Order: sequence, then structure tokens, then C-alpha cells
Amino acid sequence: MSDATNTFKMSPRRRIATFFVHLAVRLLINYRVVGAENIPKKGGVVIATNHNSRVDTALLLFNTARRDITGLVANAYRKIPFFHWMIDTMDGIWIDRSKADFAAFHEVIDYLKSGKALGVAPEGTRSTTGKLLQGKPGIALMALRADVPIVPAGIAGSESIFRKLFRLERPHVVTRFGPAFKFPPLGPENRSEILQQYTDEMMCRIAVLLPEQYHGFYAGHPRIKELQQELAGQPGVPEIEKR
Repeated sequence: MSDATNTFKMSPRRRIATFFVHLAVRLLINYRVVGAENIPKKGGVVIATNHNSRVDTALLLFNTARRDITGLVANAYRKIPFFHWMIDTMDGIWIDRSKADFAAFHEVIDYLKSGKALGVAPEGTRSTTGKLLQGKPGIALMALRADVPIVPAGIAGSESIFRKLFRLERPHVVTRFGPAFKFPPLGPENRSEILQQYTDEMMCRIAVLLPEQYHGFYAGHPRIKELQQELAGQPGVPEIEKR
């Protein structure tokens, strides 16, 4: 597997865009990253995050481990000139969520197999409530097909970024990266059921990185409490404070 950290070279346009993303985050947001050491420094990896804001993908760029990270982004954002330019500049992969977009699926697999990092939201769409939606199985299947690990990420506070900026307040946002994990290969039987179990596991690993009020569809899921006990004291997984 290729070493993306050694071979990846930013284009001049991407280097400029990354600079301005970092500058904007530093100037406008009180932003904190926890657990970036959990992101593998080389090889393909899926970074699976909750999705409450249009800027979540940009926030994932603000990590210390990978320069090659890009996002899987809905075609609807192509209608917004700034987002269209930014996603193309950051080598984003466009997906048509109105259908089974097999072309995008295969592009993702190739991207991951080339040893690069991809940020995605298993919910499949942006939550309008600030709470987790039910995860869809596509991301777990992509990770299985590409044979890459998943790093869960929980972003807290991004849902109020624009509202607070309009009120001339500085938003507080935290992104936590949890330990990487991999799913066992799918067997020939009960594939759909097992894939849904994998998806729920991935979503619970995201939820455990978020304050309880973000848990939404997964609120009270017994796996969250198990994970809190399993991951207690591990680097990058601090006790979640109340917000």
C-alpha cells in the first residue's frame, strides 16, 4: 500500500486553498482538535464523521496527520460556486445521492486503495437538528471493499458556526478522532444484516466522541456505554465534558 504522506504533493491551487481554510478557522473559530494521533499517517483510511454543518469537511482538513484528506460530497453543492471551487480544488469526490452512484463508489474505492484519506458522513446527508441521524451502510461497504481502517470523528459545535458568526460571536468547535478499527470481511450469509450491524457500530463509535445531546437516533444505544468503558483512558479519547 502506498505511503500517502511521503508521495502526496499538493497542487499550488490546493496549497493556497488549504492555507486560507486554516487561516479562516484560526481567525473565526475557537477550534480544538483532539486525538489526531489516532489517524494513521500512511495508507488508505476512511474518516467517518457526523455531519451538522456545510463546513464539516473543511474542519477535517485541520488535522496534523494527513495532508491528502478529501471528502465525498453531494452533487447539490455544485450549485454553490464557492463550494464547487473548493471541493474541486481539494480533489473532492462528487456523489449523486438521488440514486445508486456506482461511478462515485468505484472512484472512492480507487482513491482509498491508492493510499489516501477520505472524510465521509455515514448519515448520508446533513442533520438539521444537530443530532445524529441513522447511518447508511454505504460507507461501511466502501471501507470493506477497499480493505482500509475507519477512524471515527465527532464534531461538536459546528451546527452553530454561522449563527454565532452572524451575531459576531466566536464559535467553540471541537473535533475528536477516535481509535482506528476495521470490520471483519463479510461472509456469504446475512450480508445485509451484518452490514447494518457494522454501520451501527461505526455510528456508535462516532457517538462516543460526542456529548450526549448529539446522540440523536443512537441515544441510549447500549453499545455506546460499552465503548465508553472500552476506550476509557486511551490516547485521544478523553472523558466527554458537558456542553
